[in-house]
Amino acid sequence: MFKIDNLFVSYDSIEALHGISMHIESGEVVALIGSNGAGKSTLLNTISGLIHPVKGTIVYKGEEIHKLAPNEVVSRGICQVPEGRRIFYSMTVQENLDMGAHLLRDQAQIGQNLERVFQLFPRLAERRHQEGGTLSGGEQQMLAIGRALMSNPQLLLLDEPSLGLSPVMVEDVYRVIVEIQTAGTPILLVEQNAYQALSVATRGYVIETGDITLEDTANRLLENEEVKHAYLGE
Repeated sequence: MFKIDNLFVSYDSIEALHGISMHIESGEVVALIGSNGAGKSTLLNTISGLIHPVKGTIVYKGEEIHKLAPNEVVSRGICQVPEGRRIFYSMTVQENLDMGAHLLRDQAQIGQNLERVFQLFPRLAERRHQEGGTLSGGEQQMLAIGRALMSNPQLLLLDEPSLGLSPVMVEDVYRVIVEIQTAGTPILLVEQNAYQALSVATRGYVIETGDITLEDTANRLLENEEVKHAYLGE
């Protein structure tokens, strides 16, 4: 479904990604774990069209997309939930969700997407007329995920969804991640919280300073001594 091959990305003269290759199959949750500065967000931003690679290809459903603009990537069915949520603080919950559906023209589909978001996040339904900036951090994360789901994504990119959240809220967000995957939407999940990410993932990649250093099933990565030592605190 989705394949990255030999991807190089630079900021000016500084190379941030050094020949990254990975793939995602239909229905998978693929975890990408690594420390701060490893290149996780750079990779997601490159997939989303915010950065264009120096070399290499990104192929989605048989089409090369690495030269497309961000709106063209979204129109293909790829949507990113950015690190830090980046909701519109002065807009209501409903208005934020409407922004997520701005490329859709089918009003029936938009209505179905909205109903799905409110089923996944009942708290958003309760606060639909409340400004986004008045929500708690966890509620803002729900809103960021809900906004992405309004675009009817065929591949969802999640960048640090547990960052800054309480343990209870992390559990709630990951419950929804599992529900989204169970409904058939594949997910590329970027996390520093390696245990949480690998617990819901099918497969995983470890990225270190711009290189993929490990690739395996999620269960095997959880048992890998190197991963335990570096990312699981064992």
